Amino acid sequence: MDTHFIKNNNISLDLAVEAREIVRGQTGQEIPGCIMEKETYNNATVTIVRVVEKYAEEIMGKPQGNYITIDAPSIRDNSKQAHQDIAEILAKQLSALFNLPEHANVLVVGLGNWNATPDALGPKVVGMTLVTRHMYNYAPEEIRGGMRSVSALSPGVLGLTGIETAEIIKGVVERVKPELVIAVDALASRSVERIGTTIQLADTGIAPGSGVGNKRTGLNKETLGVPVIAIGVPTVVPAAIIAGETLDRLVEQVKDKPELQGIYQNMNSETFQPIVNAILQPYTSGQLMVTPKEIDSLIETTARVIAGGISLALHPAISVEEYSQYLH
Repeated sequence: MDTHFIKNNNISLDLAVEAREIVRGQTGQEIPGCIMEKETYNNATVTIVRVVEKYAEEIMGKPQGNYITIDAPSIRDNSKQAHQDIAEILAKQLSALFNLPEHANVLVVGLGNWNATPDALGPKVVGMTLVTRHMYNYAPEEIRGGMRSVSALSPGVLGLTGIETAEIIKGVVERVKPELVIAVDALASRSVERIGTTIQLADTGIAPGSGVGNKRTGLNKETLGVPVIAIGVPTVVPAAIIAGETLDRLVEQVKDKPELQGIYQNMNSETFQPIVNAILQPYTSGQLMVTPKEIDSLIETTARVIAGGISLALHPAISVEEYSQYLH
C-alpha cells in the first residue's frame, strides 16, 4: 500500500506509527526529524514516535509532538489481570505527557456519537472515568491527597446538536478553567488487527471526525488555550484499504510465477484505482468504513481500560484495586 493509493482514496492515517511505516516503506530510509523508541511489557508493546522537525511533520502529515502507541492484543482476551496491566501501562505513558500539580483541574472529553457503536468510545470512557470536581466543590472532606479535580463531558456530534464540538468544549473550558484537557475519540486504522487493541496517545491535540473524512475544528492548545492530550483507539478500517491490500496480496502471489510476469509488470496502484472505485460504488472510496461484528464488546472493554488508565494517572493515590470501587 503506497502513499499515492492512500491520497487518491482520501484516507486519513490517524496513527502516527502507520504514517511512519508508509513513508519509510516508500523511501526505505529513516525519516529525518522523526525519532522512534520501543518498550516491551508482558501484555503490550509501546512505540513512541517523536516528530521533532518540520520536514517530518510535512511528510508524515502529523504535527510536531509525541505520539505513544500501545499495541495490546490481549485486550480481546477475557482476562481481568491483562486489562489491569494495560490500564497501568496507559497510566504510566499518560503521566509522562503532563506535569500537573496535585490539585490541578482536568477536563476529560469523550468525543463521538453515542448512538453509533463504533463511534461511542469517547462517551463510554466518560461514563466510566472517576470524576471528582463536584466533590471538591461540595464534599471536600471526601477528597484525600493524590486525587485531582476531574470533570467530564460528552458533547455529542454536530449532526445531533447542531453545534460544533469545539464550540461546546471551548465554552466549558472557559467556565471550568482546566489546566489540561484529555480528549478521547475513535480512530481509523489501515490494519484490521489494530481494531480495539491499539491505543494512541498524542500531546498534539485532535481533529474530531478526521478519521472518517469529516474534518472539524481542531482541539489543541491553540484553539482551547490549554494543553490537550488526545487518546484514540481504531474502531474502523477504510474499505478501500482492505480492497487495496487484497490486490497487493494478489500481486505478491503473481510475481513469483514466471508464466504471469507479463501481467505482474502492468500491476500498480494506478491499475488498482478504477477497480477499487468500482467495488466501493456508490460510496466515495474513503467514506466506506468496516468494523467487526463484535465491536460492541470491544468498545466496552477498551473503554473500561482507558477510563482506568486515565483515572489512575490523574488520581495517583488510588490503586488499581480501589478504582473499581469508585465506579458508579
